[in-house]
Amino acid sequence: MSKQYHSFEEIDERLKVLNLQRLIAQESIKLQFNSAKTDLVPQQLRQGLGATFSQKGTIKSLVITFLSGKLLDFIKSKRKSRNRDRS
Repeated sequence: MSKQYHSFEEIDERLKVLNLQRLIAQESIKLQFNSAKTDLVPQQLRQGLGATFSQKGTIKSLVITFLSGKLLDFIKSKRKSRNRDRS
């Protein structure tokens, strides 16, 4: 159901509100993206997967370290290719 407006002032006010909501949503996405990047730091990724640093010599810790490094390299390569495509 669409709203009916009775003046241009009402339309302008609604457009301002929608623009502010859009800006808030953009900032929220940026914040979530930066939070996700922080969560992908290898140390935090290892902790999240259950590897403890008291077991530095375990195979589990080594495998998780290796896989997290590969994952970060993959993400970086995708970003670089995406940035080259934009240029």
